[in-house]
Amino acid sequence: MRMTQHAEPAVTTPPAPGPKETDGRTAERPLALRLLARPEVGVFLGAAAVYVFFLIAAPPVRDGSSMATVLYQSSTIGIMALPVALLMIGGEFDLSSGVAVITSALTASMLAYQLTVNVWVGVFAALLVSLAVGFFNGWMVVKTGLPSFLVTLGTFLILQGANLAVTKLVTTNVATDDISNMDGFDQARKVFASSFDIGGVQVKITVFYWLVFAAIATWVLLRTKYGNWIFAVGGNKESARAVGVPVTFTKISLFMLVGLGAWFLGMHQLFTFNTVQSGEGVGQELIYIAAAVIGGCLLTGGYGSAIGPVFGAFMFGMVNQGIVFAGWNPDWFKAFLGVMLLGAVLINLWVRQSATRR
Repeated sequence: MRMTQHAEPAVTTPPAPGPKETDGRTAERPLALRLLARPEVGVFLGAAAVYVFFLIAAPPVRDGSSMATVLYQSSTIGIMALPVALLMIGGEFDLSSGVAVITSALTASMLAYQLTVNVWVGVFAALLVSLAVGFFNGWMVVKTGLPSFLVTLGTFLILQGANLAVTKLVTTNVATDDISNMDGFDQARKVFASSFDIGGVQVKITVFYWLVFAAIATWVLLRTKYGNWIFAVGGNKESARAVGVPVTFTKISLFMLVGLGAWFLGMHQLFTFNTVQSGEGVGQELIYIAAAVIGGCLLTGGYGSAIGPVFGAFMFGMVNQGIVFAGWNPDWFKAFLGVMLLGAVLINLWVRQSATRR
């Protein structure tokens, strides 16, 4: 009788868990580096540093009314910096944005005064003109393939000359006539140039609009299909077109958003001062672009946020008024503008390299 043996199954002990192997593609970067990769973090730190500096160097800044003035100056820059930033994320520039503000104000003022109509007629006519300027810029860029720098530089020169020539032709002066006694002026002033009380401090309504517009722009960029289109066309328009992004619509609409911002700020200036100087606005486009760049928008497009330009505009307002409150020569503001712009470009370059580092 044959005896058979059945071997017991071998029992193996599972290896003790050890550290997971990772490569450069899956390793999680430090929290500090991930935060710095956010386009608005760097400018937030810079804005906080500037604020603290002027709190120490210029004691009047600590007063509530002085801070309201700073916020007002910031809002007049920030309202235009927001659409300019969206346009830059979309990969384009608009050098006509500064004079476009004055074009809008001149249109509303002269049309209402010369035709003796309700000022709201001029307001809506100015809106159409501003949107038409934005449409023209966008259409020329898309259809001709020319750089937006060249197209909007041409528009800048056209508007600058037309502002002066048409105003002199119509009013025989370099400024428009006072419209403060015309029908609809008081209502329009409440909408575009009124103030409201907060804790005994008068705050301009533009501050409220500025923050609301920033919130809307942030929501559009981060939560809508249109926001995805903006990033896509700014990153690579041919790749965006290949996956179905309406490149033509997106770029033209972004230029029209700049026109919308120019209209709104132009109406604010008109109903604040009752009249408009036709030669103003030159050079403001550089401040709008600088606020967007300092706010984290890359010059090459495809990267940025709407919150960053808010802090960028605040830095400009803080420095502009802080120099005055400190009793310094205001000519230093331009020098500071150059330093901030150059520094922001270098920081943005470092951030982009850090964000793409494996």
